[in-house]
Amino acid sequence: MPYVDRQNRICGFLDIEENENSGKFLRRYFILDTREDSFVWYMDNPQNLPSGSSRVGAIKLTYISKVSDATKLRPKAEFCFVMNAGMRKYFLQANDQQDLVEWVNVLNKAIKITVPKQSDSQPHSDNPSRQGECGKKQVSYRTDIVGGVPIITPTQKEEVNEGGESIDRNNLKRSQSHLPYFTPKPSSDSAVIKAGYCVKQGAVMKNWKRRYFQLDENTIGYFKSELEKEPLRVIPLKEVHKVQECKQSDIMMRDNLFEIVTSSRTFYVQADSPEEMHSWIKAVSGAIVAQRGPGRSAPSRIKSHTELLALPLMIARV
Repeated sequence: MPYVDRQNRICGFLDIEENENSGKFLRRYFILDTREDSFVWYMDNPQNLPSGSSRVGAIKLTYISKVSDATKLRPKAEFCFVMNAGMRKYFLQANDQQDLVEWVNVLNKAIKITVPKQSDSQPHSDNPSRQGECGKKQVSYRTDIVGGVPIITPTQKEEVNEGGESIDRNNLKRSQSHLPYFTPKPSSDSAVIKAGYCVKQGAVMKNWKRRYFQLDENTIGYFKSELEKEPLRVIPLKEVHKVQECKQSDIMMRDNLFEIVTSSRTFYVQADSPEEMHSWIKAVSGAIVAQRGPGRSAPSRIKSHTELLALPLMIARV
């Protein structure tokens, strides 16, 4: 689901058909920023990318005329909606029907908010520019949308398109690895309660890497990807003291951050949305309760065990 980040921008993952009529959708992280009058997308959440990483694409909100459900236009693309921008249609896929409805609503609302602001502040300069765009739409209409800024010559348009295609080729493996965010393939070895991609902080380097997490009745483990059979690490649920939303999320500059606290280490994990974060917390907490029984947590078990060992000494002293 789209959510509001710490900079008051609406964000979330979507699949986009970056090359028109290709039929190939790629997972991207989108940011709707009404203050900047832009809708931009990156390979991943910029919080997880190297500093200074460039965006993959952008559209000025003033170029978007309408956003609507595209189920009839693309019957094979599930939860698909379309953005009409100039002479181009951008097709995107949401996670589910609710996600689709929310994105369509927030985008249409952003368009209605943004367009009057520019027409009020620049009533005379807007019309000539739009007439210029209409006069040259056969030459540069695609560039206006893809680049996010007006570009006049067809040469620049080709450079933008070629650059966009080269980015897709260079990052094809990475973008494909993002596809299973919402279509996990759990292992059949045990009863999997929940599985999916999150970003976790490393123990030594303190860097953030995307990992495939899998929760079953007794453990929570993470893999390099959903294709790997051997986990990078397995955490027994009996060692987990608590799972909760991270109180240091502001200090660590991370949205949707939660922590898995064990006796030896605290694991910091970032979900892709607030809903997904709360879903993981609920799932792991529920598995812990199911394993230990209601009213029993890891600290209480350790405490009770310690008291049990100390009981003979207390009796001897008496």
